[in-house]
Amino acid sequence: MLDIGFTELLLVAVIALVVLGPERLPQAIRTTAYWVGKIRRSFQSVKEELEREIDADGIKQQLHNEAVMKELNKTREQFQSQINDLKRSVSIDPAEDQTCSGVNTPPRGDSGSVSGDDSASKKAVNDSSTHLSQEKGSN
Repeated sequence: MLDIGFTELLLVAVIALVVLGPERLPQAIRTTAYWVGKIRRSFQSVKEELEREIDADGIKQQLHNEAVMKELNKTREQFQSQINDLKRSVSIDPAEDQTCSGVNTPPRGDSGSVSGDDSASKKAVNDSSTHLSQEKGSN
């Protein structure tokens, strides 16, 4: 607020001591401090009353909430557009679907379902890879 340094305060104190004298200086400081405090409290009271009247905190909170919601909606729209792009890029073309049908699938276990054993799955993948490489070699 006021840009007063230590040297300026010291200069004012020396001038006040010379003008008022050592007898009246303490009383003048007390009176000045009393009035400065009273003025500060008055301004603070008026400020608090005005804030209550216009509900500044409520307005600030509402503006903040609106900004957050706008950002969330923007992010949601971006994610939705990315999801739609991914769906379009993942969709299989009918011509590509026919080429994929020629790929051999790994054999199933006795019950007809894929077993949960990793070593059996690895063996099946290796067998199918060997089978495909043999087919390519014979052509």
